[in-house]
Amino acid sequence: MSRKALYIRHKAQPGKREEVRRIWEKYARAYIADADGQLAYFYGFDDNDPDVIVAYQVHDGEAGADDFTRQSWYPDYERETAALLAEPSEFRFITPQWIKGTAA
Repeated sequence: MSRKALYIRHKAQPGKREEVRRIWEKYARAYIADADGQLAYFYGFDDNDPDVIVAYQVHDGEAGADDFTRQSWYPDYERETAALLAEPSEFRFITPQWIKGTAA
């Protein structure tokens, strides 16, 4: 199975980044921790912009990202997060050519 990756950049409204993180923890963190298809997941704050969150995930095939959006809690997560964002999120789908420690 081929590995896929997804880069996501969220720009929160000024001073709302921590609230966005709490919503992510409320809905997504436990799911991601237990998702077999999620091989790696990084969720972090941009050091150069106090309102930006970056998430990067590596998963087996196309299903990993699609499974996330099919969860019963996803519409609530999306609605609550969108209310705190300053602009639409950026999504970039990536086909890894090499991943340290694995066969891509």
